[in-house]
Amino acid sequence: MIHASRAAVYAAFVDPNQLVRWLPPTGMWGRIVAFEPRVDGEFEMTLTYIDPKDASRGKTTDDTDAFHGRFAELVPNEKVVWAVEFHSEDPGLSGEMRVTAMLTDTERGVVVEMRCDDIPAAIRLEDNEEGSRLSLANLAELIEGEK
Repeated sequence: MIHASRAAVYAAFVDPNQLVRWLPPTGMWGRIVAFEPRVDGEFEMTLTYIDPKDASRGKTTDDTDAFHGRFAELVPNEKVVWAVEFHSEDPGLSGEMRVTAMLTDTERGVVVEMRCDDIPAAIRLEDNEEGSRLSLANLAELIEGEK
């Protein structure tokens, strides 16, 4: 639940300056290399672990998760679908993962429902869920703090 308009939440998915502030889960920072927010537009992002003790957790290097993707579907103020692939030599991280964000109005604000399909085999479902939860908490904090 985010106490804001659907337009404000949607903008955070398609504005690289906002996305880089909320998508990295707590304990990571992000850098956007490319970003074309249109259907079939591409994006490239690297997330880096801040704490050296996490330096063995990265999917691309010891301390980074790098990925590229495309905007598979954009329905303004309602839905964003990303098709994402990690940069990794680990075959368990190969393949395209689809991330769907649905935005629904309620009396109290906007419910953001994230759904991940075709999660690579090497990513534990509970880790993916926790990372998504942390990112959405960051999104709420960012948007509600800007009101």
